[in-house]
Parts: sequence; structure tokens; C-alpha cells
Amino acid sequence: MKYGERVLEELKKNHPGEPEFIQAATEVLETIQPALDAHPEYEAASLLERIVEPERVVMFRVPWVDDNGKVQVNRGYRVQFNSAIGPYKGGLRLHPTVNLGVIKFLGFEQIFKNSLTTLPIGGGKGGSDFDPKGKSDMEVMRFCQSFMTELSRHIGADTDVPAGDIGTGAREIGFMFGQYKRLKNVYEGVLTGKGLTWGGSLARTEATGYGLVYIAAEMLKELGTSFEGKTVAISGAGNVAIYACQKVQQLGGKVITMSDSNGFVIDENGIDLPAVQEIKEVKRGRIKEYADTHPSAKYYEGAGLWQKVKVDVALPCATQNELLIDDAKALVANGTLVVAEGANMPTTLEATQYLQENGVYFMPGKASNAGGVATSALEMSQNSQRLSWTFEEVDAKLHGIMVSIYNAATSAAKQYNLTKGGKLDLVAGANIAGFMKVAEAMMQQGIC
Repeated sequence: MKYGERVLEELKKNHPGEPEFIQAATEVLETIQPALDAHPEYEAASLLERIVEPERVVMFRVPWVDDNGKVQVNRGYRVQFNSAIGPYKGGLRLHPTVNLGVIKFLGFEQIFKNSLTTLPIGGGKGGSDFDPKGKSDMEVMRFCQSFMTELSRHIGADTDVPAGDIGTGAREIGFMFGQYKRLKNVYEGVLTGKGLTWGGSLARTEATGYGLVYIAAEMLKELGTSFEGKTVAISGAGNVAIYACQKVQQLGGKVITMSDSNGFVIDENGIDLPAVQEIKEVKRGRIKEYADTHPSAKYYEGAGLWQKVKVDVALPCATQNELLIDDAKALVANGTLVVAEGANMPTTLEATQYLQENGVYFMPGKASNAGGVATSALEMSQNSQRLSWTFEEVDAKLHGIMVSIYNAATSAAKQYNLTKGGKLDLVAGANIAGFMKVAEAMMQQGIC
């Protein structure tokens, strides 16, 4: 049995209740074997056994008082997965589905995503099963203050720098930073995604969506074309989806879908992005409201977005495992050229393999959605230097980083002659490129 297969089998045996983590580990360990074959010293040093185990897992209770005076209790997490190339870096997810397996999957992905950015940041992730939806500002503040009271013991500007994620936006980051500052009596760049008046970075809000489109543009360029005149499907209607839509439209593409957890809209005339922003960012409403004011749009309850449209480019930006095997078959049948993941692991392993084997040029999320964490690292740099760069400066750096990620993935795929369906295997390429940087750092730092 190959080294990667043996470690994966052991991992499945030891973590049967963490399917998302096993899925993420499977995708990596099954694709990096060519690099492991070229470096037998990794097995001698038990490098994989160390890289799949977090350096630290913190779980804690989060008691807070709701507006009715009732005490509520949630569970908080921070998984500090790997610090070989820099301080832990990764978001805080606030969502009812959060559990240890989900946080470990996200943290494991973050190791390689952060490595691909070329910036000195390690991998971590955290969050809570708290749901900010439907809560008042005061309830969210009380939760965030309680959450940070415990989390503050484990983070710092040179130790672990959390960021936003699903459910954690500017409001939540603000409340958490205020409590951290109050507890520690220091003003440091311990969180990213901060407000622009107190250490935040221009272009951070747009970064993940913009970065996704920048890397998809490189993929289209490889195929001899561009976004100009292309029809695009985007899932989600949050931060990533909104700014991916904006950048696609700027590059001449037509986005015809957006969605949320209730359902999706299709507007063959092209999505009216300001209307979506009004619904989601101002009113905090549901995407079905879009169809109420746009006669050209149709609203569909539930899932199934990918099977309803014929598009050139698909950008899944909602959540993990949203694009299933039947969706992949529909995309292939409809002639989709490119799929690039805007969310973390939105495509199942089975669907990913089908897309690749049938000639769809596919980019995994650890590469294509790395723009957010890359710009978070740029925010860390600005905080350390007490500087503030212009939007254009940050956007130019982001664009350069995404191009370098694409080049790293394609170079690794070419180096090991990795192809699927007549296209470069960018899943394996991205995994190997991200893995090698971390592996080399771990080897040089000894057994720790």
C-alpha cells in the first residue's frame, strides 16, 4: 500500500464521525502521491501523519444572554492546524452546522490554500454553532464578546490571526476586536476583515470573489478565450458570490443565476447586481424577493441550480458539497468549459472526478478562493507597518497572487505529467504545489 493510502486508511479508522474532514484529506492524499514517491524521506519522517493532525484543538462553551434575559450556550472551536510557514490564519464560521469535523476540514484545506498564496501564513480555522441570523445586534454583540473572552487566550498578531467566514461579517469582527482590545489592552492586527477606519484593508470585501474570477480568467485564457460574451452561473448570494458577479460583469460576462439556502433565481437577461445587494446586504432578505421585482427572472425552491442552466462557466460560491454528481453530468452535457470553486469544497469528490474526466477545466477551492485569505495577509502586513494601501494597490497585488497560484498549480501538474480528460489536472497540481512548501518547511524544522 502506498504511503498516502496507508495514512488515509488510518485516518478513516480514527475519525469515523468527521466526514467533511475525511473528504478533504482524501482529495489531498490521493493526489499528492507523485510528490511522495519523489521524496521517500517524507515517509521516514512520518510527515503525513503529522500534517493530518492539528497542532492544537481548542473547544469551549460560549454562554451569553438573549434579549429576553435567557441564558444561551453555544460551543466554540479553534483548530490551529499547521504553523510551519507562519502564524495560524483562517476564518471564524458562525453557523448551526458547525462542528469539530467541519472546522477540521476547513482548517486542513486552509494549510494548502495559505501556502499557495506564497505569503507566510499557516493554516487554522474556528467558529461556533451560533446562528447570527434573526438575532439582534445586541444579542450578536453579547455572543461575540463571550466567544472572544475565551478565544483571546489562544490568538495574537504573531500566533493566530482569525478572519471572517460564513456568518462572520464586519459587525461580528468589530464586536470581537473590541472585546480582544478590552481584554488584552493592546491594539494589534489580531483579526482581519476589520473596518476601514480601524485597520481594515481596502479591497478585502471584494477579494475572494475578485480572486476567483481572476483565476477563472487565467483558465479561460489557457483555453484560448475570455469572459467576454460568456454566460456564467454563480451559486450563493453572499460576499463571495456578489463580488464574483461584479467582476464577471466588468470583464464582459453575463451572470444568470444566484441563490441562497432556500432556493435560486435564474435571470436570462443577466443578474441585476445592485438589486441583489439591496436584498442581501441592506434588507438581509431572501433571494426569492429578486423575482418579485424582475419579471425576466424565475425563482426555484430548493437545490438543482446547476441542472437548470446552460452556461460556459460555473462558479459554485455557496457551501460545501452543493455540486453533486447529477449536477456535474448536467454541466458536462450542457458544454460547460470551466468550473472554479468559490466556496470551500463545494463539489463532491465524485462530481469533481466526473467533471475532470469529461474535459471540464476544474480549479479546486484551495486555489481559486484563496483571494480572501491572501488579502487578509496583506491586511496583516499593513497593520504591522501602520500603513494603508489604496484599493488599486491591493487589487493589483491580489491579481498577481491569483496568477501566481494558477501558475504554481499548472507547473506542478506539468512537472508530474498530471492530466485528466485532456486537460491539466489542477486539483493534483494545486495540492502538490501547496503541500511541497509546507512539507519542506516541516522537514527543515525537525520533528515537532
